[in-house]
Amino acid sequence: MKTQKLSMAELNRKTVEEFRRSEKTPVIAVFENVRSAYNVGSLFRTADAFLLEAVYLTGYTAFPPHKEIRKTALGAEDTVSWKHFSHAALAIVDLRRLGYHIYAIEQVTNSTSLEKWNPVTHEKIAVIFGNEVTGVEQSTIELCDGCIEIPQLGMKHSLNVATAAGVVLWEIIRTRMQVTATP
Repeated sequence: MKTQKLSMAELNRKTVEEFRRSEKTPVIAVFENVRSAYNVGSLFRTADAFLLEAVYLTGYTAFPPHKEIRKTALGAEDTVSWKHFSHAALAIVDLRRLGYHIYAIEQVTNSTSLEKWNPVTHEKIAVIFGNEVTGVEQSTIELCDGCIEIPQLGMKHSLNVATAAGVVLWEIIRTRMQVTATP
């Protein structure tokens, strides 16, 4: 079987208007005090790829308009809904008001390993990712419904925050796709 890369036309990409009208996945990704605007741009692209409801940016995390976000988001910062909050606790108040279950992505005692986590498939989920060095703040963890940990086998036990977001968000989307595909 010959394998050939698809052209842009064959990818059936949505227009900006089609994206905005599309039904979104009830998942919100939250970045807390993320230093790198490039990581923020990467999160916007991931949010676009998975049709997430929104991105919440908290604390000193950069937010649009920002040239480094634009460089990695490639326009997704113009289509994905987003909000900025001065503190993660304020974002959590908003998420609770909207009916979201909130999970910190962090290595803590009693965390649930990502592959063992079984969220209710149709529940609204918010996942909080923390600073590149210090992770999710303890005060934020205490406001969450639980903590999810990405299993890691190497020496570092640390992933880039944008990479961690991609891994966790894909797992949420993959699980939802399996349920909707099951007859």
